[in-house]
Amino acid sequence: MEKIKQSRVVDVQRGVMLVRYATADDERRPPKVAVVVNPADEKNIELVLNPDHKEAVLWQPGSCLVVRARKPGKLQVEVIAFDAGGSTAATVKIETLTQGEAVAASVDLRTASQPVNDLGGLRLLGHIAGIGDVKSGSDEWIAGPEAPARIEGLAIEWPDKPADLALHYSVRLARPHEISGRTMAVGGYAGTRGRALPIVGIALELSGAAAARFQLSAEAAFLSAPLRRSSGRQLDMSGPTGREPLVGFRLRVEEINIPLQPAERPAIKPKKPSGRVRVFRSRNAQTDLRSALQSFCASAV
Repeated sequence: MEKIKQSRVVDVQRGVMLVRYATADDERRPPKVAVVVNPADEKNIELVLNPDHKEAVLWQPGSCLVVRARKPGKLQVEVIAFDAGGSTAATVKIETLTQGEAVAASVDLRTASQPVNDLGGLRLLGHIAGIGDVKSGSDEWIAGPEAPARIEGLAIEWPDKPADLALHYSVRLARPHEISGRTMAVGGYAGTRGRALPIVGIALELSGAAAARFQLSAEAAFLSAPLRRSSGRQLDMSGPTGREPLVGFRLRVEEINIPLQPAERPAIKPKKPSGRVRVFRSRNAQTDLRSALQSFCASAV
C-alpha cells in the first residue's frame, strides 16, 4: 500500500530562511518532511544541510535546515506519512533570518524603546447580515466564535495611523461582484450591504517606510471551519475550500519589539489530529517584502 503524501509549493524571496519542522499530530510515528528546490531555481537557491545528512529531509519535529536564495524562487514542501495509512498532519514554518538594519547614530537610546504610535486607535466596522453595521476596537471581534454571523462588508478606521505607514485591504465575495478583490485604503468600505453576498476571503497589507517595524495579527472564523490565525505584513485568509462565509474577524497592529531574552513560554498542549498540513512563511524584513508568517492549509489526501 502506497504511503500518503501531501505537497505544497512555497514562494521564497532573496535571503536566508530557516525551514523548521514544528509539530506533528502523530508524535510516535511522525511523517517526514522533504524540501525540494524547483528545478528552474536550482542555480539561485541552495539548501544548507547538516554535514551528516545528504538529503533535504526533516525526520521529526524540532529538526530544521537552512535555505539560501540569491533570487526569488519556489520550494516544494512534501509531507510523507511514516507508513501506509499514517498521518500527514504536520506544521512546517519557514522563517526569515535577518541581521537587522543599522540604527542611525542620532537615536536617543533612553526613548528608543518607547512606543510612539497609538496602535490601539484602530477600529473595525463590519456589516453583518440581518443586523447591520457594528463596530469593534483593536483586537475585538466583529461577530466571532461566540456569536457567529455572516459578514458582508468591512472597513478599517485608524485616525492615529503613522504617516509613513499604509494599510490596504480587500475582500472576496461569495459570488462575482465589482467590489470583490478591490483594494481599499484605511477608511474605505470593502464589501456590500444587504445583498446576501457574504465575504469568503480577506487580504490585508502593510506598506510604507515604517512597514518593517509593524505587523498585522488577525483571527478569522469561517463557517464550519477551524479558527484561522495569521500574522505578518501581508495576510490572505480564507476557509479550507475558499467558499466558507466569514462569520467572525478581529485585527490588531503590533509594533515589532523582540526582547533579547524572551520569557519562557508555557508548554503547548498537543492538539487532536486534524488531517491538515500547515506551512507558515516569513519574508525578509530588510527588503520590505510583503508577507511574514503567512499561513495556509491543505486538506489531507
